[in-house]
Amino acid sequence: MKSLVTSSAALLILGMAALYSATGATQPAQESAEPDLQIAVEAKNPWTDLQLNNDPKNFQFAIVTDRTGGHRPGVFRGAIDKLNLLQPEFVVSVGDLIEGGTEDPGRWALEWSEFQSNVERLDMPFFYLPGNHDISNMPMFEEWNRKFGRSYYSFRYHDVLFLCLNSEDPPRTGSFHFSQDQQEWAQAVLAENEDARWTIVLLHKPTWTYVNADLEASGWAPIEDALGDRPYTVFSGHKHNYAKSVRRGRDYYMLATTGGGSNLSGKDQGRFDHVVWVTMKDDGPVISNLMLDGIDHKNIRTVPDVRKGK
Repeated sequence: MKSLVTSSAALLILGMAALYSATGATQPAQESAEPDLQIAVEAKNPWTDLQLNNDPKNFQFAIVTDRTGGHRPGVFRGAIDKLNLLQPEFVVSVGDLIEGGTEDPGRWALEWSEFQSNVERLDMPFFYLPGNHDISNMPMFEEWNRKFGRSYYSFRYHDVLFLCLNSEDPPRTGSFHFSQDQQEWAQAVLAENEDARWTIVLLHKPTWTYVNADLEASGWAPIEDALGDRPYTVFSGHKHNYAKSVRRGRDYYMLATTGGGSNLSGKDQGRFDHVVWVTMKDDGPVISNLMLDGIDHKNIRTVPDVRKGK
């Protein structure tokens, strides 16, 4: 009997739908399945679907790349303003924040003061990472640790692990170097976060582009091996030249500049000013390169109200 009643009810609903369709009448409005979306859903609707792209585990962050190595005044400061327009959840760096290259503490102080006055204008957190200009020598390395506590670290957000490495540990050791302590630390962090849904690796120098480098002796091979078969993406800077590579089945990025020395010869040469916009989704990061000259504020053009007062 229950089955018969259910079947009858279903037939009644189908019959009413057919009647509405035949007469052209509008079906009663329904609520959206999306609880925060209030919209009248009818038999026919002017949209594709109501499955909004708003999974709470998805998030967006930005990456800034080399600012120095022949920096061009005003470019990085402009990038800060544009990041505030874009409103990522946070901003990360791949190093070369100041010019450095000296053992003069007075000069470091001025350069760090100028840099930090820029990032303090961000509406969101900024995560530091050292490049060879930031820790050009041991006194600068010690100053970095005095200011920021450590030169490599990790954090986890929405089950995504961020591994922030120091490719100058210690400074001036070959093309790049990762100390034994850093190698062991990275291996331990990766082992402790085997369940991370993705890993983002940030470092200054693109180790995989140095054809003659000894990856084992430099300390990079043990870290890369520890990444294993987990899903991960690597971002670096240093060469002021954008290029994407696929290594071990993973995407490895060498970024261009955010104000660092460049002839800006264009996309074909990988030489341009940009920030990287990353949307983290379940199946990996969605990556966009935002050219700084393509982002502008709302007052790019204003006109007076010609009917003001009427």
